Amino acid sequence: MKLRAAKLTDAPGIAKVHVDSWRTTYKNIISNEFLQKLSYEQRANSWFQNLSNPNNYVFVVENNEGDIVGFADCGKRTSNQIDESGDITSIYILEEYQGQGIGKQLMHQLFIQCHKLGFNRVFVAVLEDNNTRYFYEYYGAKLRKTEKIKIGGTDLNLLGYEWDCITKALNMF
Repeated sequence: MKLRAAKLTDAPGIAKVHVDSWRTTYKNIISNEFLQKLSYEQRANSWFQNLSNPNNYVFVVENNEGDIVGFADCGKRTSNQIDESGDITSIYILEEYQGQGIGKQLMHQLFIQCHKLGFNRVFVAVLEDNNTRYFYEYYGAKLRKTEKIKIGGTDLNLLGYEWDCITKALNMF
């Protein structure tokens, strides 16, 4: 496995992981109809835009064949008005590659990037029914807020987590 910074040409590979991961991660959480309508092409267009933004830091993991099997990104959301803080905006790994330490590697890389950016605090949002929340909790994230959202016609709880000390978070790796 190889972890590296993403390039613009990675957008289609990231989009495939994004769509496929949503379909497995959110099965029985978000409507199947909504998940099946997700489009590789639309997601690739979004990732071209994300990768073109110099304030968005994206990393990918490739398997031995050079295929992208996971990705993660961080930066500072426009809604984040807290000084010296940033956001993990996504970590997605294809289901068949989960449980191999890829998520830990990606999160460590995101924390390194956040530290380089001068962030002392890091936030992440995750759906309450997504088991990834336990991964974040294991690595020291503290639940700070819950809000109601709707995705694909389904009412969901979005949990907001925080690492209040990036140095302490980095020491967990």
